[in-house]
Amino acid sequence: MNLQEVRRSFENGEQNERLKDIYIDDALLDYQKKRYIEAIDRFKELYGEKDIEIYSAPGRTEIGGNHTDHQHGQVLAAAVNLDVIAIVAKTEDDTIKVMSGTYDIKPIAVRETGVVEKEKGTSEALIRGVADKLKQDGYQVGGFQAYMTSDVIVGAGLSSSAAFEVAIGTILSGLYNDMKISPVYIAQAAQYSENVYFGKPCGLMDQMASSVGSLVNIDFKEPESPVVKRVEVEFSKFGHSLCIVDTKGDHTDLTDEYAYVTQEMKKVANYFHCDYLREVDVDRFYDQIAAVRRKTGDRAVLRAIHFFADHKRVGEQVKALENDDFDRFKELIIESGDSSYKYLQNVFAITDVQNQSVSIGLALSDKYLAGKGAYRVHGGGFAGTIQAFVPNGDVAEYKKNMEACFGEGTCHVLQIRKYGGLRYDL
Repeated sequence: MNLQEVRRSFENGEQNERLKDIYIDDALLDYQKKRYIEAIDRFKELYGEKDIEIYSAPGRTEIGGNHTDHQHGQVLAAAVNLDVIAIVAKTEDDTIKVMSGTYDIKPIAVRETGVVEKEKGTSEALIRGVADKLKQDGYQVGGFQAYMTSDVIVGAGLSSSAAFEVAIGTILSGLYNDMKISPVYIAQAAQYSENVYFGKPCGLMDQMASSVGSLVNIDFKEPESPVVKRVEVEFSKFGHSLCIVDTKGDHTDLTDEYAYVTQEMKKVANYFHCDYLREVDVDRFYDQIAAVRRKTGDRAVLRAIHFFADHKRVGEQVKALENDDFDRFKELIIESGDSSYKYLQNVFAITDVQNQSVSIGLALSDKYLAGKGAYRVHGGGFAGTIQAFVPNGDVAEYKKNMEACFGEGTCHVLQIRKYGGLRYDL
């Protein structure tokens, strides 16, 4: 569709209902219209007036299964209504050219998709890796020009890199494969790109939630071929918003804290001659808990207790949502958060006990959401963000109270988005 025609369709309101459908919150309509129009104008400045398509890939949030994936457990993740959008024109050559915000990504020739060591850690590597994986498995790839812009919050655990990777895969699916590449495969290609080309040994949760959309339950029992289940539920009907609060904790020098979680869980698994806690019989663990304590230490035992419970809790969360029992779902969120605090112990670092911003955020959430909402540490923990499910009528007050403590703009009000990576219907 011609660029000017697309622009007019946003200006005159033809796209309003579609935007509301994607982004859920009617209050975002004017913001999204302006955002799309500005992106189209920026594409024209860069590449001229052409026929264009529009693509989108959302950020994600972890909802259930805190530090369970690396022990081959289950997780529950969801797409959110923050995304990467891409204004795209197909080209006749084999070059992918992307401008992302103000960052001018170097052109990538799709005929040359081998690993380039000096590209590791760059956007170029991510593009090259996704294209390579598609080529390996017999999909068509080719050139395009794109302008991308993202409102996925960097540093809040919402996976802006996964959204970028999924956007590239979805564009190639739309331009060259009639949108027939499955979202699950696109997520796997994105993970491959990040692992092999970018050089980051990430799991599959981030990419899968972004690509598939809505809520997704992933079982990592066989990590090479995880079982992925989309949880078919219209989250908006529950009348709650998802709030991510940046408590401004310092992530500096926390690498060891994250590593100890994995190491100590594996100590317990190794006691039972297993590699991962998912392989350990829970009843045997409790039968031998005195001996396990002597061998591994108490914190390792407590972290194993968290794993066993939170891994199981994911299935209970999925069941509650599928049964439209949102009150039970919120109870399970709070239970998970309590387990992370008491047993997993990833709410603050013991090397800096005076710095407990996440603990403060949870304490305030307990005060303001008691009997109404749910809250827990978000992501890896030790510093950074908390997650809260807040009744829509209480969001403004909750946001005000949290920002009074942590600063203006620290409470991000989101919704669960039902769509993953998509080609925008024009």
